[in-house]
Parts: sequence; C-alpha cells; structure tokens
Amino acid sequence: MSKAFTRESDQDADDELPVAAPVPSGKNYITRAGYDRLRAELFTLMDEERPKMVEIVHWAASNGDRSENGDYLYGKKRLREIDRRIRFLTQRLEIAEVVDASMHHGGDQVFFGATVTYADESGLETTVTILGVDEADSAQGQISWVSPVARALLKARVGEVVRLVVPGGVQELDIVSVTYPAPAAKT
Repeated sequence: MSKAFTRESDQDADDELPVAAPVPSGKNYITRAGYDRLRAELFTLMDEERPKMVEIVHWAASNGDRSENGDYLYGKKRLREIDRRIRFLTQRLEIAEVVDASMHHGGDQVFFGATVTYADESGLETTVTILGVDEADSAQGQISWVSPVARALLKARVGEVVRLVVPGGVQELDIVSVTYPAPAAKT
C-alpha cells in the first residue's frame, strides 16, 4: 500500500473540527449564566481533569511497552479530547458577547433572552427561551437565537402573527406572551 493513504500521526481525524457553524452576523451572543458555565467548564478541564490525565499518562508510559498499554493509549486519547474541548471553549469565550436579557424586563417584544409562548395554527401552545448557540438545550425548551423558530420570533410583539418556513410549507405562529428575567437586585 502506498504511504500516501496512511495516517502519519496518531491523532484522531476529528482533531481539527471547525469551531461552530458561522452565524450570519458573526456574533456569539450568550447570557451571563451561560458564559459563567462555559468558563467554569474550561477552568475545571485546565485545573483538574487535564493534570490528572497527564499524571495517568506519565505513570502508564513509565510501565514500559506503550503499544499494548491500555492505560497509556486511553489516556492519550482522553488527553486529546480534553485539549480539543479546551481549544473550543477558549475560542468560543473569546468571541462571546454577554447580553443582559433583564434589560427588556416588562417589555412585550421578542429579543435575545426572552421566554416566548406561541400558538401554532392548530392552537398548540409552545414555550421556548431564546439563548446563545453554546448554551441552548432543546430538552429544556431552550433554542438558539439563530434557529429558524427564533429568527421568526425575534422583534415580534405579543399578539402578532409571524410566519415560519418549514419543510411542509409555511406555518403561522401567534405570539401569546413574552417574559424576561427580572433585573438583579443592586447591592
């Protein structure tokens, strides 16, 4: 077999994955809570998990033959995963723009950070919170501000009907309510 078709390093092929899908405006909006969670994860990886894994890999390497040493092979793989996640988090935090959603508290227009209840054409009501790309969790009713639903809802007001393009055509969504977190008490 030609050397041209063999892997030259022991790194996984997915080591150089793109950071994230680009967003139209190039912004990475995020709430303070989301930013703090990502930052805490980054520091946990750098200060706790990576040093422990380096110690394990060092111990495993000192045991001799590395080619059949499961602790060494797994440790190196896990170390690459940790380093990849550290790079990803560092890049995302560098471009993050923290948004205080509470500044819209009491408003009826949909902006970043809003919790919106809307009804579809069949009358089924759905509640979603519009958050950043790195913090949205669909299982908890959170959607990214760049998602099609969020894009349809943004800048609309309570009582308005917005159009959402779906694979089956166009759906109309009636905005029922918009809420924002209360401003933090100043001390």
